[in-house]
Amino acid sequence: MAADVHAITLISRAAFEVDDYERIVHILHLRLSKFDEVNWRGSYKALVLLEHLLTHGPQRIAEEFESDQDFITDMANFSYVDDKGFDWGSSVKKKAERVIELLEDRVYLKEERARARKLTFGIKGFGSFSQNVSSTDGTNSHAVLRSNSLLFGDHHHHHDVELESNLLASHEYSNLLATNKRMADDNLKGWSTTYRSHGYAMEEDHPFWDKEHQTRVSLLSSV
Repeated sequence: MAADVHAITLISRAAFEVDDYERIVHILHLRLSKFDEVNWRGSYKALVLLEHLLTHGPQRIAEEFESDQDFITDMANFSYVDDKGFDWGSSVKKKAERVIELLEDRVYLKEERARARKLTFGIKGFGSFSQNVSSTDGTNSHAVLRSNSLLFGDHHHHHDVELESNLLASHEYSNLLATNKRMADDNLKGWSTTYRSHGYAMEEDHPFWDKEHQTRVSLLSSV
């Protein structure tokens, strides 16, 4: 049930666009609210994505998910060990506790966002940011279309199949997956030539980033 790192990266980039932002947060709100001891897998994967969005996505994400803290707190109390002896409860608990800390402590959140930027731009070849996201060989498109493994996974629990099937078939989720490839190709436009040439994209160069003495209009502020 490992997360697709490349898919997470594409989704976090798409979150800077108004329409995709709305689709992403809608799905995450829904998944977190559906958490229980039977249907926990989708909620856990939504939590994994939320953690990444908090440190790599739009700043508004923290405010957006303050209302979900009760659901996330419930996840921190989850207990489950599978038939192979793996303690999923512990994994869910640790992830939930980290997300709660990011939501509640804005100083810590700011530090983690700065740390994420430093790691992303300070290490050549870091993760999927070093990949040629503008390639046209179809590889990225195939990877993104498989990104349902991020939120829903390839190994469905029999109690969770109906809910997951409904969400996978939703018009909103289909649109999100279909547009991720386009977003990966397009959202480098407008960023500095220096960082674009290395496959990087600084948050400060993003059209929605507000800088002192040079404020850029954020479309997300109108959502």
